[in-house]
Amino acid sequence: MRKTLHSADYARFLALLKHARKDAGMVQQELADKLGKPQSFVAKFERGERRIDAIEFIAIARAIGRDPVRLLKQYLEQERPSKPRSGPRR
Repeated sequence: MRKTLHSADYARFLALLKHARKDAGMVQQELADKLGKPQSFVAKFERGERRIDAIEFIAIARAIGRDPVRLLKQYLEQERPSKPRSGPRR
């Protein structure tokens, strides 16, 4: 599997996280403080210079006051445009 650090999908994922942070009214330093990390940690993952793993994603989502599952669902819903259903769903 190809690494996704510089993929369009990963860029969209990071944009979602950055948007969620800003919607929470937080600057990078505030998020970093909540995570117990330096501000550069937030800056690097938001710029795509550093990957975040699943555990870090959960901590980030919770630190900005978002449910990680809902945030991930929001990402997945952006992934594919809504298609009209044709026929019964199986």
